[in-house]
Amino acid sequence: MADNKATLKIGDKEIEFPILEGTAGAAVIDVRTLGASGYFTYDPGFMATGSCESQITYIDGAAGVLLHRGYPIGELARDADYLEVCYMLLHGEAPTTEEYEKFKLTITNHTLVHDQVNNFFRGFRRDAHPMAMLCGTVGAMASFYHDDLDIVDPEQRLRSAYRLVAKMPTLVAMCYKYNIGQPFVYPSNKLSYAENFLNMMFSVPAEPYKISPAVSRAVDRIFTLHADHEQNASTSTVRLAGSSGANPYACIAAGVASLWGPAHGGANEACLNMLEEIGTVDRIPEFINKAKDKNDPFRLMGFGHRVYKNTDPRATVMRESCHEVLAELNIDDPLLDVAMELERIALSDAYFAEKKLFPNVDFYSGIVLKAIGIPTNMFTCIFALARTVGWISHWHEMLSQPGQKIGRPRQLYTGHTQRPFNKIPK
Repeated sequence: MADNKATLKIGDKEIEFPILEGTAGAAVIDVRTLGASGYFTYDPGFMATGSCESQITYIDGAAGVLLHRGYPIGELARDADYLEVCYMLLHGEAPTTEEYEKFKLTITNHTLVHDQVNNFFRGFRRDAHPMAMLCGTVGAMASFYHDDLDIVDPEQRLRSAYRLVAKMPTLVAMCYKYNIGQPFVYPSNKLSYAENFLNMMFSVPAEPYKISPAVSRAVDRIFTLHADHEQNASTSTVRLAGSSGANPYACIAAGVASLWGPAHGGANEACLNMLEEIGTVDRIPEFINKAKDKNDPFRLMGFGHRVYKNTDPRATVMRESCHEVLAELNIDDPLLDVAMELERIALSDAYFAEKKLFPNVDFYSGIVLKAIGIPTNMFTCIFALARTVGWISHWHEMLSQPGQKIGRPRQLYTGHTQRPFNKIPK
């Protein structure tokens, strides 16, 4: 923290505010005392407002940097698995071998959900959107663990975090199975986290599912690359809900609901929808021209990123897995042909380089999910599965910090001033 101050002059009055500096990134002006002067800041979307202090994730969009607990995302995706990343997000440090094995065993032994959860699914329509079912069943978990919801107790908070990380793949797979009319598949303690998820998704009683190492590795990377992304809309939603003292399952359900918004968690689904709109390789030039036309509303989904102004640091390693999966599965799918040709053009066309419209992580993860047979309406559920550890890590961190207050943003009121109410004759 720095001792320097910022001075705000309002009329003939000057107000001083401390300038706080973190370990990286922009300094912040501490305006918490501004309200006593009769003023508030106005920042729709909170684009210039630091809402919290955190040690979990750091992003430098201009430089293409994403760090989890100080570890670069590229190194984590190549050299760690998802459960290692979960451990470091929750605990602050990479695990030792002993810590990792103990954590993995704990998560593995808690993947099964209560049998009565099956009854929740029977209350949904068969054609219900999987995200609608996920919102409901995640929130309902509080009814099964109501004796372990003391959010002041760090041990109970961690137990809740472990349960959520363990059971989310099971719930997501149940959403899929219910949606397509197949029986639920129980988790297997013999499989890794990603393998277990794939088996619960695609295994059926009549025939076991053969798990491809390349596919399992790619899915694990998808989980890792989506595990956390600083103070995005859904994470901020979880923190805001948690600031009221809400239980962790309600908070994560709120995060799932926020992620469901198409402006947030639907990017890889939007990418696949775009590929379907293009349809065939021969139509790509038409859509490239539309994307370059400033007067045409069409834009290429999966290219560029609102945070990363250069390259998405998650895309490079996801590209490797994408090509590995496509090579192994050797799928004859025109949409995948369209995707690969779009990638080639984006990496060679000067227009894309000039505009920094490089393929992002959603482009490659969407292709992988499509290739392994996951329908687009499940994409955001898988995003929620991966992001759960980030949400619950922020929730746990927030409640560990002293002086927490319930979130209460202010507003610029532009409605009527006080006026009399004229009672209608009756």
